[in-house]
Amino acid sequence: MQQRKLGSQGLIVSAQGLGCMGMSDFYGQRDEREAVATIHRALELGVNFFDTSDMYGPFTNEELLGRALKGRRAGAIVATKFGMVRSASPGPNGGWAPVTGICGRPEYVRAACEASLKRLGTDHIDLYYQHRVDSEVPIEETVGAMAELVREGKALFLGLSEAAPQTIRRAHAVHPISALQTEYSLWSREPEESLLPTLRELGIGFVPYSPLGRGFLTGQLKSCDDFAPDDYRRQSPRFQGENFAKNLQLVAKVTELAGRKGATAGQLALAWVMAQGDDIVPIPGTKRIKYLEENVAAAQLELTADDLAEIAAVIPRDAVAGERYPASMIGFINR
Repeated sequence: MQQRKLGSQGLIVSAQGLGCMGMSDFYGQRDEREAVATIHRALELGVNFFDTSDMYGPFTNEELLGRALKGRRAGAIVATKFGMVRSASPGPNGGWAPVTGICGRPEYVRAACEASLKRLGTDHIDLYYQHRVDSEVPIEETVGAMAELVREGKALFLGLSEAAPQTIRRAHAVHPISALQTEYSLWSREPEESLLPTLRELGIGFVPYSPLGRGFLTGQLKSCDDFAPDDYRRQSPRFQGENFAKNLQLVAKVTELAGRKGATAGQLALAWVMAQGDDIVPIPGTKRIKYLEENVAAAQLELTADDLAEIAAVIPRDAVAGERYPASMIGFINR
């Protein structure tokens, strides 16, 4: 696995990371033994960049990653996040615990970091993100508190997630931001408008999450009814009703193009993200070795200029049907 540089502060990671969220939350059945084996296999394949958050579980995903990396921490780059507050109780019908708010208060930043360090079983976090921007707290105050953690060696590099360009500029003026995390894929192209140009102007790396469209772009999903009762995607507009049917047509195009390259739809979609720039490090999430190995193989799939032009022609920016978040969550992004 090749490596890429995130930001101008010296953070170097594998060109593809591993999103760990689904190992503990949001996507149905969980198997810790398989999840740990997947993390270990990722390290064997040269993937050293692991993404988690205190809100995944909540809390249990950091604990899982900490256990998986015990004795292997030196070979891993750990990224975690703070700022999204979730209910301690599950949602209706046993669904995932809802997000109840966003917090970026300086005292919360410190407390969250200390708790994450303990759960991860480590003395430092390699990349520490604010998961969502708190509109009630000036970003300068939040990042100022994060910068104190860097000075103390508890965090090495800083990041933001789902922040607006103007917020990123303000944050970067307080302390260098190494990475910005936002959803980006063949069916989530909004970052191309103003976010990516801002990041490149400031020398900030880009970490796309859900580069496979929450699994939709793999071509494996056929019906929303196949999801477990507590699967987040049951609430996502893109996975409902007519939107699901329309988006299946998009996946059919991806599958056709991939077949001509001797690849799966997911590999083509992931290779497309990686081809958008050497400052981009996607973090496809999986909880199974089989899909990890498929994703890693996508790093070897070369897309020519003609391939990229054909993809752009058959899958335009506005091809997807439905918002990427339900109404209850849409207000938490692009702040």
